[in-house]
Amino acid sequence: MHGLGNDFVVIDAREKDIQLPQRVISGIADRHFGVGFDQLAVISKGECDAHLRFYNADGSESLACGNATRCIARHLMDEASKESLILTTMHGQIPAVDLGNGVTSVNMGQPELEWDKVPISKNIPTLELPIEGSPTATGMGNPHCTFFVEDAEKINLEEIGPKFENHPLFPERTNVQFASISALDKIRMRVWERGVGVTLASGSSSCATAVAANRRGLTGKEVQIELDGGVLNISWREEGVWMTGPTMKVFAGSFSEEFLNSL
Repeated sequence: MHGLGNDFVVIDAREKDIQLPQRVISGIADRHFGVGFDQLAVISKGECDAHLRFYNADGSESLACGNATRCIARHLMDEASKESLILTTMHGQIPAVDLGNGVTSVNMGQPELEWDKVPISKNIPTLELPIEGSPTATGMGNPHCTFFVEDAEKINLEEIGPKFENHPLFPERTNVQFASISALDKIRMRVWERGVGVTLASGSSSCATAVAANRRGLTGKEVQIELDGGVLNISWREEGVWMTGPTMKVFAGSFSEEFLNSL
């Protein structure tokens, strides 16, 4: 599946528990010798409609993945002929709504704005961090570091992204965004995702960027975010941050025994 080119391998483990060692996850992630993905998601039975767990391409676990959540929500709503459902993740409950025409909206919950909840390693304000570029730190189930720049197109993500992903201020590493404000309700944003690299889109990064822009007085609470892969609409409301956009199921299949034995 993919959401605006942010692509996922999704494993359905509702009928049988599946253990995924790091070497298997990273093997599936290989775009030449495996399948390739930005994140891998596992669906299992939960106290609500389903429970989701997420893994990065390097095999590390992520507590949230907004675009994967939207994709899976739409898949499960289609499967059950529902217009809404509630998923659970390590970050909490995520309500989802099918808006029709392939568009799905999910509530990613309230952002974490305190230093120890993002988390960052020092008790300092998260609005403007005391590092080069004065980025804003935001927790959306995973840590985010948002830089506001004049032109996001000119940023060399491959060079700058790893530098801040592994900055000592972020003990769990961080997702890195570079955002340019074009209007009170429009943002151009590009993403370096921890454990992955450059991604065409990121749901949680979009939520974090919208929150950071509003906190800094640059935008309102409802914004359209233009990513390399397309557009997401973000709305920061009293009940949480809603993310809305298209999803796509590309194919379904199974791994060969030969492939799994090679990992």
